[in-house]
Amino acid sequence: MKKTKQIENNAKIVNKFLNSKLKGNPKKLYDAAGHLIVNGGKRLRPYMVIRSCQILGGKSSNAMIAASAVEMVHNFTLVHDDIMDNDEMRHGVPTVHKKFGMPIAILAGDVLFSKAFQIITESKLSPNATTHLISRLAKACVDVCEGQLLDIKMADEKRIPTEAEYVTMIGKKTAALFDVSCAMGAICATNKPKDISNLSTFGRNLGIAFQITDDLIGVMGDPKITKKPVGNDLREGKKSLPILMAIKLAKGKDKKIILKAFGNAKISKKDLSKAVEVIRTLGIEEKVRNQALKYAEKSEKSLTKYKGTAKVELTALLDFVVKRSV
Repeated sequence: MKKTKQIENNAKIVNKFLNSKLKGNPKKLYDAAGHLIVNGGKRLRPYMVIRSCQILGGKSSNAMIAASAVEMVHNFTLVHDDIMDNDEMRHGVPTVHKKFGMPIAILAGDVLFSKAFQIITESKLSPNATTHLISRLAKACVDVCEGQLLDIKMADEKRIPTEAEYVTMIGKKTAALFDVSCAMGAICATNKPKDISNLSTFGRNLGIAFQITDDLIGVMGDPKITKKPVGNDLREGKKSLPILMAIKLAKGKDKKIILKAFGNAKISKKDLSKAVEVIRTLGIEEKVRNQALKYAEKSEKSLTKYKGTAKVELTALLDFVVKRSV
């Protein structure tokens, strides 16, 4: 797919810059900080930073530091998220805390977070633009932390959250970094509030569409692609949109089959597959896809006044995100 190739090419450039910034002593600390970066990731957020700069006539070189800062923050969240969830694998390799131990993993996350702001101060942009970048990224970090706690709170509560509560949670936990990626790219090209707002809105709605689609894959995804069992999120008891919809729509025996699998780590493969099949028959995939599409359409609307190659590529990214295969 052409879109994937463009993202991959962009990733190579960003990776080279990131690797140059994540060097130092003690070497083990920086090896840990760069562990997930070296071993995978699409670099969607840096791609969005650079294209959001270009759509407003800015140079990609002006956005490289902002793009790398966002990716450092993203990886900081992954390191700490894996610790909180006690996950053992990511990108097909051991998580940072499993490979390097808990103390080094926490420090590695802290280094990534700190380095993100440090490199922004090295930017050749105006002092006002640099301050704006730091302010926007700091606000996004606060949003991500708030969203993470909302997610934990939802998991701890017995009740099933509403769709609005779910969207609020992913709007902070996931979409905040998509939002700030596009906003920071815009800031690298202009000081016009309306343009920055338009790109910010594009990123936020794209981020929500991304997470909704990701959650669909978490329930109905092909194990060969996801590297996880079919219905994995259902078994883990994640209160994602497909599962919320399924529990709400199912009746009688179907509802019992889904609830038997929900949050049941000891569920048999057969019973889990049966629950996923019930979810399929309820038409959940189409309903969830339509919700993702709704946010994708809002996102695309934010770019109406722009034109050029960068707009084409950002619009294609929307298509790529929403149509990812399960």
